[in-house]
Amino acid sequence: MTPRRQLSPRRKGVYYTGLGLATLGGLIFASCFVSFALHFGDFSMGVNFGRSMAIRGFGGMALIVLGMILAGLGRAGAAGSGIVLDPEKARRDVEPWSRMQGGMAKDALDEAGISLGASSDRRINHLPLDEQLRRLYQLRDDGIITEDEYTSKKRQILERM
Repeated sequence: MTPRRQLSPRRKGVYYTGLGLATLGGLIFASCFVSFALHFGDFSMGVNFGRSMAIRGFGGMALIVLGMILAGLGRAGAAGSGIVLDPEKARRDVEPWSRMQGGMAKDALDEAGISLGASSDRRINHLPLDEQLRRLYQLRDDGIITEDEYTSKKRQILERM
């Protein structure tokens, strides 16, 4: 189990303030629906009732958005939430995911039988002869390689057998 990262009290405060504002905004926004349901069909309230509901509705939504932004800043920190303060630290933070993405792309290319280097060539050579030729033909058919490239690679494959 990896040790949990300790957050500073300031970031915890920002996070919990954001959650509190979002909750308060949600309650204010929900109160519009409760008021509407309780006074459904009663038009004696006039314009002030409608104005009050609009202010509560838009104010509640604004508090929800502001609260979620603050909670995001508290949870991930300024650099982690998109505000990059230190570009070198940001690069170090995303490096494992970049490495993983490159590995996934290589696996997909190898699975498709597309050779980008010597290591891929070795893996494709272990395919049966008919499968190598089918894949090569499909590349030519799809317009990925030219007729000359197809002929040359086909000759190489047949010479190895």
